[in-house]
Amino acid sequence: MLLWAFRVIFLIVVVGVLLTTATSEEITKPQNASSWWAMVISGTGMMIFVFFLDFLTPKKKISALAGVFFGLLVGMLISGALAPAVDMIAEIYKIELIPQSIGAIKYMLGICICFLTISIVIRTKDDVRFVIPYVEFTKQTKGARPLVLDTSAIIDGRVADLCQSKLFDAPVVVPRFVLTELQMLADSPDKLKRNRGRRGLDILRKMQSSSAIDVEIDDTMMAEIEEARGVDQKLMIFTKSRNGRLATTDYNLSKVAQLREVDVVNINDMANSLKVIVLPGEPMEVKIIKPGEEADQGIGYLDDGTMVVVEGGRNKIGRQVIIGVTSSLQTSAGKMIFGKFDSFASDSSAESRRVINKRPAETGARE
Repeated sequence: MLLWAFRVIFLIVVVGVLLTTATSEEITKPQNASSWWAMVISGTGMMIFVFFLDFLTPKKKISALAGVFFGLLVGMLISGALAPAVDMIAEIYKIELIPQSIGAIKYMLGICICFLTISIVIRTKDDVRFVIPYVEFTKQTKGARPLVLDTSAIIDGRVADLCQSKLFDAPVVVPRFVLTELQMLADSPDKLKRNRGRRGLDILRKMQSSSAIDVEIDDTMMAEIEEARGVDQKLMIFTKSRNGRLATTDYNLSKVAQLREVDVVNINDMANSLKVIVLPGEPMEVKIIKPGEEADQGIGYLDDGTMVVVEGGRNKIGRQVIIGVTSSLQTSAGKMIFGKFDSFASDSSAESRRVINKRPAETGARE
C-alpha cells in the first residue's frame, strides 16, 4: 500500500509541475513553442520510462520507512550531479530553450531519479549492500534468527508445542514452496499422503492462530531459489538467504544441510535429548507387544514411543513385565533400550516394584 501511495504522489507531482510550467505566461508565447514541446515531451517520456523500470523491478515486501529517506537522499545527490547535463545537451545540440523550460526539465529529472532510488530501496529492503572497492559491508541480523520449517517438521507437529512453550523465542518462517508442497500432499489421491498433508495444514493454521507464535508465510521470489531443483535444495538456499535455522525431522536433509553449512535444528535430536536417561542395571516396567527378530526376543514400547528390546521376553507377549536395563542406543532416528527379563523374572518382588514406583515421587519432589 505504501508503494502504491508513493506512485500516486509521484504521478500527481509530475503532472502538477508540467501543468504549472506549460500554462505559464512566458512559455505559452508563440516564439517559445519549441521550449513548450521540449518540456512536455521530455517530462512525459521520463515519467513513462521511470514507471516502466519501476514495474520491471522484482517485487519484495516493504520492511521500513527508513528506506524512503535514504532513497530520497541518494536521489537528490544524483539529481544534483546530473542537472548540468541538461544545460550541456541544450548547448551541444543548439537547442534554444528559455530558462523556465530548462528549470522544469531539471525538476522533473530530479523527481524521476528520486522516485527510482526510493522505489529500488523499498523493493530490496535490507538486501541493499553498500559496496566500496575491495570492501563490502553486508547487513547484520538483529535479534533471534528465524526458524525455517520444512514439510516434515510441520506435519510432525512437535515444533508447534515447542514454540508454544516459548522454548524457541524466534519468528517462525514458512516459505511459499513448502506451503505449496503441503497443499499438493493434501490433494494427493493417496490416502496416507492426503492425511499427512491435511494434518500439516491444520497444524500450521493452529500455529498462526496462537498468540505465542509469530508465523510468517514468506512469498519472496528469488531467481536462485526458483532455479533450484527439489524442495530440499530450495530450503537450504532460502535458509541461507534469511540467515535462519532450518527445523526438520528428515535425517538425510539435516546431514546434507550440515555439509552445506546451514544451521539445522533436528526435532528428533531435541526430543531425544529431553528424554529421561536410563542407566544400565535399573529396573523398568514394559508391556511386551510382539516378538523380536532374534530368538527369545520380545519387543515393547514406552509411552513416548521408545522401542524396548527384551531378551527372554518372547513368551511374555501381552504381559506387563519388569526387566533390567542392559544398554541404550540413541540416534537422530530415535532411541532404543535393551534389557533382560531373566534376571528379574524371579525378582518381580516388592523391591523392584518399589524402585519403579518411587521414581515419579522423587521426580515430583525434585521439581
